[in-house]
Amino acid sequence: MIFGQDIGIDLGTATILVYVKGKGIVLREPSVVAIDKDTNEVLAVGQEARKMLGRTPGNIIAIRPLKDGVISDYTVTEKMLKYFINKVCGKFVFSPKIMVCIPSRVTEVERKAVIDAAIHAGAKKVHLIEEPIAAAIGAGIDIAKPYGSMILDVGGGTADIAVISLGGSVVSRSLKVAGDKFDEAILKYIKKKYNIIIGDRTAEDIKINIGTMYPKTVVEKMTVKGRDLQSGLPVEFEITSEDTYDALKECAEQLIEGIHLVLEETPPELSADISERGIYITGGGGLVNGLDKLIEERIGIPVMIAEDAQSCVATGTGKALEHIDLFETGNVVKIKKF
Repeated sequence: MIFGQDIGIDLGTATILVYVKGKGIVLREPSVVAIDKDTNEVLAVGQEARKMLGRTPGNIIAIRPLKDGVISDYTVTEKMLKYFINKVCGKFVFSPKIMVCIPSRVTEVERKAVIDAAIHAGAKKVHLIEEPIAAAIGAGIDIAKPYGSMILDVGGGTADIAVISLGGSVVSRSLKVAGDKFDEAILKYIKKKYNIIIGDRTAEDIKINIGTMYPKTVVEKMTVKGRDLQSGLPVEFEITSEDTYDALKECAEQLIEGIHLVLEETPPELSADISERGIYITGGGGLVNGLDKLIEERIGIPVMIAEDAQSCVATGTGKALEHIDLFETGNVVKIKKF
């Protein structure tokens, strides 16, 4: 096989990251595909397709084929994967071996859908790795050690909470409360409070720029545009960080509850390890201001945001490629160091 053709894919609901063995992360693009409905032809993928969201004529649809961390449109996902694999590998003589990360607690049907889509997109062999395991590896945690580490990986579609020890998840939970739900909560709040409709991309911009899950000492403001529901006309208005705090309260509570439930099921010895070592936050959704402070205050355990949190899952998936044989046989504990 040509060097560099083993690839790891973080198949995210919002973003796809591709890691090439020996090179690191080589591609980071939105999980969006634009298709001509009349011919079923793919017109654009990734960043170019994202620009078309909400702006297409009747015969063109820009869609996100992954929902809540799993495939919602199999055919489009396959086309999207094929595009990214070809973009990364070029014209390959040998089909690449691919490791794809998936949310914890997915069904066998959902696992099979990912494997089938990757094989039909050109993979020689497909291996799956759970997102919390990949995130832990990417965050620099030695997962093979006999002590407990807790990961909260907040992506676009799911938030995965897991306690990891000896190379596997001891307790895990996958919540459909993540980046997309945060955007949706902001969108609904603005509609209810201001009687104004904003687009998904505007909601995302608000979340990134002034979104918070913990009260800020200095209130931040942002001017955005939307459509007034009463007049039907475009309007410009101001939103504050206090608005986003109110909008995201419910999502934050669901994440706290999820962490509580996982800790309740965690064996006492591992709970003691977590109290000492803390909780690691990974994923782009985990970067919302104040989430770490809120968890620390409510759970009473130190919280750390991993370095380059957005890339942890992709990096971990790529590093796991080096030890595919051990993942296949379940002998992850034999891995000396990632």
